[in-house]
Amino acid sequence: MGKKSSAKRTQVVVAEGADVPVVGMREPCPCGSGRRYKACHGKAAAAAFVGATRPFEGMASECDIVAMREIVPAASTKLALTGEHADRDVTLVTVLPLAWPALVRQDGSILLGLQVNVGSGDASRDLADALLGALEAQPGDPVSIGRVTAESPRLQDLVDPDAVLDITVHENFDFWVDESVEATDDVRASLERASAYAHPTVRLSSVPSAYWTQMGEKEYLRWVLPQDEDVVLNGLARLHAAGADTIGEGTRCIGMFRTQGVVVPVWELPVGTGASAIEAEVADLAGRLDTAMASTEPLTSDERRARAGFTTRQITLR
Repeated sequence: MGKKSSAKRTQVVVAEGADVPVVGMREPCPCGSGRRYKACHGKAAAAAFVGATRPFEGMASECDIVAMREIVPAASTKLALTGEHADRDVTLVTVLPLAWPALVRQDGSILLGLQVNVGSGDASRDLADALLGALEAQPGDPVSIGRVTAESPRLQDLVDPDAVLDITVHENFDFWVDESVEATDDVRASLERASAYAHPTVRLSSVPSAYWTQMGEKEYLRWVLPQDEDVVLNGLARLHAAGADTIGEGTRCIGMFRTQGVVVPVWELPVGTGASAIEAEVADLAGRLDTAMASTEPLTSDERRARAGFTTRQITLR
């Protein structure tokens, strides 16, 4: 998926005093504020309980799950359940129509949505709760999230945590549509709205959990890393001070952000670069970064300044 979306962006604005409907986290808030839902009315949807700082820790594909929840518009992957439900067909997706947490298709297969901005504050336990609800629901029924506590099961308790997920990035949300989803006006509007805000995105094959994207007239690489934040920052600082943190001519590391307990450095690329052109460069960078993160030498003054720069450049490119 490397082309720029030409879909017309639409926004539903609710009347003053009316209830604000739940939409996908990345979509514009229906209140008309101009902000994304997760930064506006979605904030108030979370309950008081806040779970693990790193909710998907221990899963082999932790960073890809974080990417699907936080930065990838349209993607899906099969989950391998354990125990009595090992035979059920479950697909983890970025977002579902009307931001449903889950739904059951007519054939009994389950779609489980990641980008849900309601729940406990612990994404893993919320997913597990939605999955458990879907396992008991009738075909065609959407599933809501119940009351989640610190004792509620995590996604890691229901699936094989050692399974490496095969992520498929989609150009649009056509994978939603089948006889299980009634094509109501609300569903059609949700599909159009989600597709309009689905920036072209490609998952790199040369390194794990790295995603190229085009946003407007700019291109970026966002790379979800599993190492502790201090280790990543020190490694990036060593590379930056040595002028070795680029991924080709005209590229630069513009900062990072934290989400779901992990760090996501971001590189800006020249317009027209594309994902395939940086595969080899990112693989080379991965080797340099691994070496830099493994170093136990104290940071030099230049490296300390570089690290300070990274910590102050907390970007919101999500």
